[in-house]
Amino acid sequence: WVSRGWCQNSSVEPSNRMRSSGHELNNNSTPATGTAAQGGCGVPLSRDIPNPPGCGASRPRRLSGSIPPMLAQSRLSSLLLQLPRLRSVAPGLATMSSATGTLTVQQPLNYRAGARVQPADGGQLEEVFEPATGRVLCKLPCSGEKEVDLAVQSAKAAFKIWSQMSGMERCRVMLEAARIIREQREEIATMETINNGKSIFEARVDIDISWQCLEYYAGLAGSLAGEHIQLPGGSFGYTRREPLGVCVGIGAWNYPFQIACWKSGPALACGNAMVFKPSPFTPISVVRLAEIFTEAGVPKGLFNVVQGGAATGQLLCQHPDVAKISFTGSVPTGMKIMEMAAKGIKPVTLELGGKSPLIIFSDADLENAVKGALMANFLTQGEVCCNGTRVFVERKILDTFTKEVVKRTQKIKIGDPLLEDTRMGALINRPHLNRVQGFIKQAKEQGAEVLCGGDLYVPDDPKLKNGYYMRPCVLGNCKDDMTCVKEEIFGPVMAILPFDTEEEVLERANATKFGLAGGVFTRDIQKAHRVVAALKAGMCFINNYNVSPVELPFGGYKSSGFGRENGRAAIEYYSQLKTVCVEMGDVESVF
Repeated sequence: WVSRGWCQNSSVEPSNRMRSSGHELNNNSTPATGTAAQGGCGVPLSRDIPNPPGCGASRPRRLSGSIPPMLAQSRLSSLLLQLPRLRSVAPGLATMSSATGTLTVQQPLNYRAGARVQPADGGQLEEVFEPATGRVLCKLPCSGEKEVDLAVQSAKAAFKIWSQMSGMERCRVMLEAARIIREQREEIATMETINNGKSIFEARVDIDISWQCLEYYAGLAGSLAGEHIQLPGGSFGYTRREPLGVCVGIGAWNYPFQIACWKSGPALACGNAMVFKPSPFTPISVVRLAEIFTEAGVPKGLFNVVQGGAATGQLLCQHPDVAKISFTGSVPTGMKIMEMAAKGIKPVTLELGGKSPLIIFSDADLENAVKGALMANFLTQGEVCCNGTRVFVERKILDTFTKEVVKRTQKIKIGDPLLEDTRMGALINRPHLNRVQGFIKQAKEQGAEVLCGGDLYVPDDPKLKNGYYMRPCVLGNCKDDMTCVKEEIFGPVMAILPFDTEEEVLERANATKFGLAGGVFTRDIQKAHRVVAALKAGMCFINNYNVSPVELPFGGYKSSGFGRENGRAAIEYYSQLKTVCVEMGDVESVF
């Protein structure tokens, strides 16, 4: 039987691959309105082996070995044979197979007090699409004030239990959740691909990063501690690191499941409860995460899901019992959330947009630089906020680099995202596709040259004819003042700009309101460190791009937001310090 645990190289690759967070409370670049118009792994075999003592998991682990190549080639066929199992682990789906255009959503997508529920109020319906085919998966009812309050109160009740558990107790439950995700990797990745449009190849890596995130914070849960400070006369003080309470997570549509894990991992490790609102474009997979947490043993209500658009998000941000808000999305929406949080003196973490520079020096390894530029621009159809979309290339190698980038971009396989050899699927929806096309049209009008791609793509498969596909685009002859260079496109569009000196490129690279990420390719290690030290960005890469283990903090400078996700740093944003002063002698009074 086929395991849903590991691809042959997963022990190395997933820990190094970062899929950055996404955009909008509801969409990409404009303030959200809540309307739908916004816009080759080997297959392992498994056998059961006992759990090691103290691991906290109640079920057998999996030990993987390789399937023969002939069976590996028939992975999709084998998944079709697992349809009963897929239905059992995804109870909100009437049907689910590995074939594009086969998923139907029937059960509720809200999750409260340990069960799927219809929202208690609301009523506005949002159409949820399958980007690969353009068909409607379901009509999503948005949650109103009553449903939001019920979810928050459910989380509040669970918080009283969870926050009193020891760090090691929380660790064991989170490890079990990570194990279940790892076991059901294929099903969850398939859900993600169907609802998001990205390739199944990428979706599997996203799910690997998700369970690794929970494992990482499970490991930290038992080590959270304050400090002891000796004071004069035998007196002393100490600090306690305490949870905040009910935290709200608002996710984006480009990495729905992964973003939910990035937010819930540190939140739960610190002892908090969470109410999570996914994007109305991608509401399906996060509900499965909620079920997994319940199955793993969290108190019912600890992780609730409310569905909806901007109005639902506003209700969550303004709820008096919400202690903290963590948002991934656009700058305009982030500003609105910060304003709402300010009225309640609530801390916020904002992971917002980017227009990041990737600097290629002439002494760089050309092969790696080209691969890095592709990774920096075309993952998830270019719908990644930390993408290095301003590619600065030293003039000495401009022609050679550009020619090679264009050649490789033209070879990217576009089409059905559930096929194993697809490397670029469909954009999230029609309005967003039109918006990206508008940027390319404007770039040409302003003097940029389309070196390849940029046009709509219609796959040969007739069932994909209404999907939201385009060919990845490389723009040449770009200038710093062009709209395509200044504004975030959030699609598969790379802008190449020449430069001559280090000082010049640094000034141009930093001439942006954003500061999420940046990268440099060079063989000169002193130059590399000098450049990243000068870049005004929160996440920098040397001789690679869009890679990061969960152990490293992620977040931006300037308008790209503040606060950090991942790494130990995230603990600071989901906990608070209490100082206790202990007097061991008599009180000295001036009265």
